[in-house]
Amino acid sequence: MGRYVLRRFGLAAITLVLLSMIVFLISSVLPGSVGRAILGPFADPQSVALVNEQLGLGGPLWERYFDWVGGAITLDFGDSYQYRGAPVTDFLWDALWRSAKLALLTLLLVVPLAVAGGAMAALRQGRTTDRVISLAGLTLAVTPEFVTGVVLIAVFAVGLGWFPASVPATFSSPFDELRAMVLPAVSLVAVLFGYIARMARAGTLEALAADYTRTATLKGLAWGSVLRRHVLRNALLPTIAVVATQAGYLLGGLLVTETLFNYPGIGRLVYTAAKGRDIPMMMGGVITVGAVFMLLTLLADVLSAWLNPRIRLGTARD
Repeated sequence: MGRYVLRRFGLAAITLVLLSMIVFLISSVLPGSVGRAILGPFADPQSVALVNEQLGLGGPLWERYFDWVGGAITLDFGDSYQYRGAPVTDFLWDALWRSAKLALLTLLLVVPLAVAGGAMAALRQGRTTDRVISLAGLTLAVTPEFVTGVVLIAVFAVGLGWFPASVPATFSSPFDELRAMVLPAVSLVAVLFGYIARMARAGTLEALAADYTRTATLKGLAWGSVLRRHVLRNALLPTIAVVATQAGYLLGGLLVTETLFNYPGIGRLVYTAAKGRDIPMMMGGVITVGAVFMLLTLLADVLSAWLNPRIRLGTARD
């Protein structure tokens, strides 16, 4: 098990290093001048050049990369260009925490619903229940996020007035914050339900056809016990990796949802930084999201190996 974890950790570290190189290279070749973006379009060339020099943008590319990596290792991503020298880390942690809360609420809603729906569809394969759940999941999955969000706002915010149409900057109570997060979370649930339910259905069908399920049934075990102890445990294996992957997406890929509902998460922060050529903020946000995504994927791999020893035993023979 230890060798398996070390191998997965090494692969995640290599991927993160490659991501840092790609992000740094892309940010270095973006058109336009950072000094011009900071001082405005009417600043004189001498002032623009001076600002670029003070920001350390005139040195060799490799030297600037290693300087940035050295700071990133200590969680020092530099100072923001847009916010006049404020530490990038302060903005990243606040935005990441907000995105994490929205992601957690979404997962708490979608995972039980999708797993139960997928298992129910598998247990009634080919029947009306299976067709309805599969069709609903497919329809929701292919519907763009902004369409689902606009419909939710039109019905539950504008029409019924149950929830706010956008997330305010401050909240008077935790209940108000939770109420403001409901519509963004539900719009994400609609997107993720079909994918997770489809994986849960496939895993349940595979577990139902497995030898251990037939053996347990022939031994005379109650069907409910067979489902709990044999079918559902093994059916959840492929679903775990999917949920971890979607959790990483929820932390960094929520640009459309966060923009539509005015939610100040990390996806919106990175997008705003890219528009304003705030290079430290953009690179810090991308690397933070990448690191969290790798960590969640690693945890999913370890949990899958713990639930299914065949996974880690297979790697032990490499």
